[in-house]
Amino acid sequence: MKLGHIEIFATDVEKSLEFYRDILGFEVVAIQGENFAWLKAGEMEFLIRPRQNTLPESGERYQHTPIGLCLYTDDLKGKMEALKSNGLEFRGDDGSPDCPTFRDPDGNWFQLVDPGEHQ
Repeated sequence: MKLGHIEIFATDVEKSLEFYRDILGFEVVAIQGENFAWLKAGEMEFLIRPRQNTLPESGERYQHTPIGLCLYTDDLKGKMEALKSNGLEFRGDDGSPDCPTFRDPDGNWFQLVDPGEHQ
């Protein structure tokens, strides 16, 4: 068994598509109608799809979320600056400045890490 893709449920698919494409730089693989957007980051595929109901808030800190996604980079400072210039707002860290965290438009938490520097 292996992980196939990750589904991200969004209240506004177009707004989320803009975030993942324009701010994070994910590659658009396909758009299915008006409701589904397939994206790729490295070898991992993501499907942004409409959320059917409201979910409870995921918390004000990365550590309070039920699930977080960790993105790897080999240039943490450079990637942080590039993402900030794209409009991303970092919101704390996961206990170390080497583990900055941020949220997508629906409140899903992410962490940015350089795995070569993070032990």
